[in-house]
Amino acid sequence: MSFRLRAARAADLEALYEMAKLTGGGFTNLPPDRASLKAKLERTEAAFASDSDALSDELFVLVLENATTGAVRGTCQLMTRVGQRWPFYSYRLNTLTQYSQALDRTVRAELLSLVTDLEGSSEVGGLFLHPNERAGGLGLLLARSRYMFVAMHRARFADRILAELRGIIDERGGSPFWDGVAGRFFGMSFQDADYFNAINGNQFIADLMPKHPVYIAMLSEDARSVIGVPHPTGRAAMRMLENEGFRAEGYVDIFDGGPTMVAHTDDVTSVKGSAPATVTAMSVSEGERAILTTGRLGTFRACFGARVLDGDGGIAIDSASADLLDVCEGDTVWSVAR
Repeated sequence: MSFRLRAARAADLEALYEMAKLTGGGFTNLPPDRASLKAKLERTEAAFASDSDALSDELFVLVLENATTGAVRGTCQLMTRVGQRWPFYSYRLNTLTQYSQALDRTVRAELLSLVTDLEGSSEVGGLFLHPNERAGGLGLLLARSRYMFVAMHRARFADRILAELRGIIDERGGSPFWDGVAGRFFGMSFQDADYFNAINGNQFIADLMPKHPVYIAMLSEDARSVIGVPHPTGRAAMRMLENEGFRAEGYVDIFDGGPTMVAHTDDVTSVKGSAPATVTAMSVSEGERAILTTGRLGTFRACFGARVLDGDGGIAIDSASADLLDVCEGDTVWSVAR
């Protein structure tokens, strides 16, 4: 397989824009807006250029490249510390229990409360794979390589990490959750609000969103039924997140009601399981299937390959992977079992 993940650069703007137009809405981290995407690439260029290991508000954009043709066919992002430019809002599902002695009756009401509990966490997001490449496990490569990037640059990421999954979007491109909750206060369609948020941030939520809890029983059935439910295209992503140790802890997106998955960074399977080793050979024909990564920051690269670990800090890999990663004997490669 001739695909590898690498650091994004300014020349990837058009490829990202073309992919953004295919997302179908509700994809805040990849808006179909050249100016916004250009700003993201400028931020990521600055992050890749910084040698500081301090935790700060940084953005890293990675792209999936066909090494044979040079075509960019997928992308993903890592945010090191959310909620620094503007508050990071979520709805939190909780329950209020009340008892009437006169009626001898207990009533439990489910509520949605506007919170900033996840502020300061790292976030993985913006994962998109071109529809023509959704085979061969490339989505897995995009997803898990992010965690290996975290492991390789651990000091630049927080101790908690989250992933927001897109919620249910109807055939009109609208959101039943938005229509049932926030849309009643903003006078904006979901598409308008989602696009505005992607370009300008969500300070307008702080300005206009009611701060009192929302009683779920008072919402329409359409809105209630999609709370915490991922978009059909995100179900596989949710399973991958669960396999990595992420869990749904009652947080949902304020726009479309999609679930927010949370994990302790050091407990993420691909963070915990990845380790560096020195390349001792590049001629493995049969070895354990693995994800291999190398480089630091802007020279980061990742691909699928085969490995044989010698137990003494050495690793033998296949020649195709060595070519994709551009490594030689004596170089350092990180790996995790596929």
